[in-house]
Order: sequence, then structure tokens, then C-alpha cells
Amino acid sequence: MNRIVLAVLVTAVFVMVAVQMSFYEVAQTDMVLITQLGDPLQVVSEPGLHAKLPLLQNAIVFDRRLLDFESSPEEVILGDQRRLIVDSFARYRITNPLQYYQAVGPSEDAIHARLDSVVTSSLRRVLGNESLLDVLSAQRARIMASIQKQVNTEMTGFGVDVIDVRLRRADLPAENTQAILQRMQSERDRVARQARAEGAEAAAKIRADADRQRTIILADAGATANTRRGEGEAQAIAIYANAFGRDPGFFATWRTLQAYREAFAGGHSKLILSPDNDFLRLLQGAERK
Repeated sequence: MNRIVLAVLVTAVFVMVAVQMSFYEVAQTDMVLITQLGDPLQVVSEPGLHAKLPLLQNAIVFDRRLLDFESSPEEVILGDQRRLIVDSFARYRITNPLQYYQAVGPSEDAIHARLDSVVTSSLRRVLGNESLLDVLSAQRARIMASIQKQVNTEMTGFGVDVIDVRLRRADLPAENTQAILQRMQSERDRVARQARAEGAEAAAKIRADADRQRTIILADAGATANTRRGEGEAQAIAIYANAFGRDPGFFATWRTLQAYREAFAGGHSKLILSPDNDFLRLLQGAERK
């Protein structure tokens, strides 16, 4: 009896395991390669639950999403013989699981060694024809596009599509950094001195022009003032002459009163005059014939 129960249990477990091994699930972000006794059989990319032969067939899952790969830092020699340590990364996608499996095997990480070699070789080839200024300027986009094209061409036989290759960091070797920094500082100092000299020259020209314009303006203003003053004096003389011509007696009296006001304006003025002096005739109430 115990043997029968044990046999039933073993059979049930075997059936459950067989049933479980007979189905596999394909996610929307995956592709599955079915192999039979190690040989590739078919690629399944339709999401859902699928069946396979247990024990004989195996389902290898590959991620169809965009994957990242970071290469190790490499020292490259640029076209201007400068040395540069570059740290790059690549983004790729598995497009052909069968080709990928035949090239590097079932592991998704197996492609990394090949990617590292291809990216490094392409970096050395392309950067070897470029200057440091191009690598550090807006020309970098063109350079990286050329590297990505070369890498993608070499990786087509591995069932992957290299979408992008970028430089994450580009540093000068430690022994060259200080010398370049000193050269950059000297260049900045030279530019600053030149800017200061040009500024001083421009300031001197502006001040000289301002002084010249000031002199011209003052001269023009003085000439205009003298002209206006002369015109005013001429008009005053004409008015005085006209008034004197109309009534000489009144004009003489008015002029004498004006002289009194100016002479005695302070209140403590002293005049030494003879009794018959004509200046005080209005104060004495006498008229000089």
C-alpha cells in the first residue's frame, strides 16, 4: 500500500513538473529563443503564454529594451598628439536573438566584452584624427556620430543594434593637467592685459573727445552770451536815448535819484562835497539854472 501511494505521489510530482516545464511566458519587453537539445529552433516575440516540449526544449529570454554598457576608461592619442583619458558608454538593443545566441551564447552580458573591444577600437581610430579643441567643442556630436556608426557596423553580425555611443568624461592625464592649466592662465592673463590696455585707450579717447566738446560748447556759449549782452546793451542805450529825448529834465532827475539810491544804499555812506555841488541839488530843494 505504501509503495502504491509513493508511486502515485511521484507520478503526480512528475506530471506537475512536466506541465510546468511545458509552458513559458513571454513578456512585452522580452523575446524568447527556443532551443531543442541545444540547437536553436525558433524565436518567439508574441507576448503571452506559450507551450514547449519539456526537457527537450529550453526557453532563453532576451530583453528587447534599450540596454546600457559602460566601457572602462582608456587613454587615447588625439590627432594633435595630445593624450586624453576618455570614459564612454553605449546604448544598444538586441534585435536578433538567434544571431546573438549563435555569436556569443545565451547570456546577455556575454556581448559586453565584444562591445568594449569594438568601442575602444573605434574611439582610437576616430579620435586619432581629431584635435583636443574639436573634442571639447560642439564638434563632439559629429565625432560621436562617426564612432556610433562604426561601432554599429561592426556589431551587426552579433544581432544587436548600437543606438548611441557617448563620452561620459574626457580628462587630461595628470602629468599634463598642470602644464595646460598654467598655459591657460597665461593666455587669460594676456587677454586680460590686452583688454585693460584697449579699455584705457578707449577711455582716453572718450575723455579727450569730451574735453574738446566741452571747450567748443563753452566757447560757443561765451560767444552767444557776448552777442546777447551786446544786443541788450544796445537796446538799453536806445531806450535811454529815446527816453532822454522825450523829456530831458525828467530823465536827469531820474538818473540823479538812481545815483542817490546807489550812493546811500548802505545807510552809513559819507560824502564830502562842496555846498554848491550839483549832486545834492534835489536834497537841498534848489534848482540849478
